Amino acid sequence: MIEFQLPDMTCGHCASRVTQALKLNDPACQVHIDLKAQKVQVQGSDDRQTLADALTEAGYPPA
Repeated sequence: MIEFQLPDMTCGHCASRVTQALKLNDPACQVHIDLKAQKVQVQGSDDRQTLADALTEAGYPPA
């Protein structure tokens, strides 16, 4: 499981966009979002850098 801190993820819409961005590369990945803590955990086949790039491209760069 890979975890990211996403300070720009502040609402349900943000969480939805984050999930979509992560599932774009790996539709089978599991995404767990803690909106209050602004964290996302991802379990899938992509490596950390690929996931970070997808989040950054979606407008939610990891801290």
